[in-house]
Amino acid sequence: MAPCPTEFPMVAPTASMPAPAPQVLPAEAEQEVTDADEAQDRPWVTVVWDDPVNLMHYVTYIFQKLFGYSKQKATDLMMQVHKEGKAVVSSGSRDKMEHDVQRLHMAGLWATMQRDS
Repeated sequence: MAPCPTEFPMVAPTASMPAPAPQVLPAEAEQEVTDADEAQDRPWVTVVWDDPVNLMHYVTYIFQKLFGYSKQKATDLMMQVHKEGKAVVSSGSRDKMEHDVQRLHMAGLWATMQRDS
């Protein structure tokens, strides 16, 4: 039997050996986390869209009843919907906006939710 070597020969890296994983520097990691946090921090909004069915005073009434807006604030939002085709009527968590959209649909208004831009 051949004697067992006590030292192992050095082997040069070859193409078949995997490259070491790249290191992420702390500044890069912070930037990635910050971007993700900003996306999560953006609130959701409820958008009411203009429709050919509902009368302006009805839309004003619904804004007052559902959101507790003053007559002036509700009228301003209704006019924005009428003139611009849409208006943001509430903002907050996704769950709250889903609830607001559902209530607006039950009142017969066209509404959607989206991330605030």
